[in-house]
Amino acid sequence: MGIIDLYRKNIERKRSDLTRLSEQKSKELAKISGLNNKIQTAIRQMNSSKSATTINNRQKDVFKLQVDISKIEKKVADFEARIASKNRELQNEQRKLDAQELKEHKSRQKMQEKFQRQQKSALSDVSKTLSEHTDMINTLSKLPKEITVLFFASNPQDQGQLRLDEEVRSIKEMIRMSRHRDAVKLESCWAVRPGDILQNINEYSPTIVHFSGHGSSDDELVLMDNQSNTKLVSMQSIVQAMSVANDNLRLVFFNTCHSQNQASKVIEHVECAIGMSTSIRDDAARVFSAQFYSSLTFGLSVEKSFNQAKAALMLEGIPQEDTPMLFMRDGLEAADMYIISQ
Repeated sequence: MGIIDLYRKNIERKRSDLTRLSEQKSKELAKISGLNNKIQTAIRQMNSSKSATTINNRQKDVFKLQVDISKIEKKVADFEARIASKNRELQNEQRKLDAQELKEHKSRQKMQEKFQRQQKSALSDVSKTLSEHTDMINTLSKLPKEITVLFFASNPQDQGQLRLDEEVRSIKEMIRMSRHRDAVKLESCWAVRPGDILQNINEYSPTIVHFSGHGSSDDELVLMDNQSNTKLVSMQSIVQAMSVANDNLRLVFFNTCHSQNQASKVIEHVECAIGMSTSIRDDAARVFSAQFYSSLTFGLSVEKSFNQAKAALMLEGIPQEDTPMLFMRDGLEAADMYIISQ
């Protein structure tokens, strides 16, 4: 039973007690009225009688009746005192009830205000989520229906020979098994010389440019000269070439040794880039790139695709998951960047 119900029950009981006491008081007052009538009758008999005995008897009756009235009046006074006390108790219980009702009203009001604040906050969160989803939907709706990955392969004869053809084959196979395989077109350029870079970029207008081959510890890209030997291209030259590439170029992937600095510089002109912090093994380069493009083609974000490619290295037992580095242009988040629509 709640405290308000307890107060109400107490009030009901005290009101019942008051009714009972008032009824008992009324009964006693009725007795006094009857006794007063008897006294009046006895006095009339005294006044009309000449018998001393009768007068004496009536006087005794009057005295006895007055004694009875006095006793009853004491009872009435006791009832009145009890009624007054009961009224005070009733008023006290009523004050308690009023105070508790006011307290609970304020508590309900506070809970209602809190609920309204929570509702307002929840609606705000829903609106924010809807806005974020709308932004993402708008972003995804603007993605091209088809993208081109331009794969530059350079393997000079005076360098250690890499299995770049296997890397291309692995990428093609992984893309072919992905959800949005028809959205990705892979174009490969072999035995790349410096003059081939802008020529092929202009021809294919790629969304992603991928360099595969050797890199030097001096941040140089190893391409080929006219005799198929090493031709070193400086980091500044590559960054400059990317800065004047087609407008829809979004990602540059340096799958070459010691290409971290190249990737960190090129994001001044493209949205994101991937480079290697040190030398990378041939099998690591192949597994990482194949999984990265597979994840992208499943419609995953750049961040998730990058992390899945690192996980693929670990699953294959290749201890180079910390070698690939992802760089984003200031103000952009890899988790929010999609190359292919989901």
